[in-house]
Amino acid sequence: MDYQGGKKFGQVKAKQENDLDSINTEYLDNDNYKEIEDLQERLQKYKKQFMEFDLNHSGDIDFMELKLMLEKIGQPKTHLECKKMIKEIDKTGSETINYREFLDMMFGSKNSVLRLILMFEEMAKQEKELKVKGPPPKRTIDELLKQTSGCAQ
Repeated sequence: MDYQGGKKFGQVKAKQENDLDSINTEYLDNDNYKEIEDLQERLQKYKKQFMEFDLNHSGDIDFMELKLMLEKIGQPKTHLECKKMIKEIDKTGSETINYREFLDMMFGSKNSVLRLILMFEEMAKQEKELKVKGPPPKRTIDELLKQTSGCAQ
């Protein structure tokens, strides 16, 4: 892998995105996935997630990329656990997770450990977004008294 930055990096990212978009198109055209709700949006979300995991932009998530990303989202795993997760998803025997395998995992009926972790992370992000930021709303003395008198009953 050439780690040149700038224009070359942009070209690598653009090629990867185009490759993943063509796979997304295959899934959109496939009758087996037509009944999935919000398929287009989910494919875009999974593409973004896959690109975040694929740190070296090789088109596959390898052992170290998986380990680093799990640590980043607060779910550190041992080497053995990461290898087991990859083995559970890898259909080609490459010891990596390609995008098709990633999508099959996310859309499949079988609950893999990695899929559960990713869904847990997504729920945690949504909860964080829902939390109210800033100071609590101002209340009058009457409201506070009503609240405390209701608790005493």
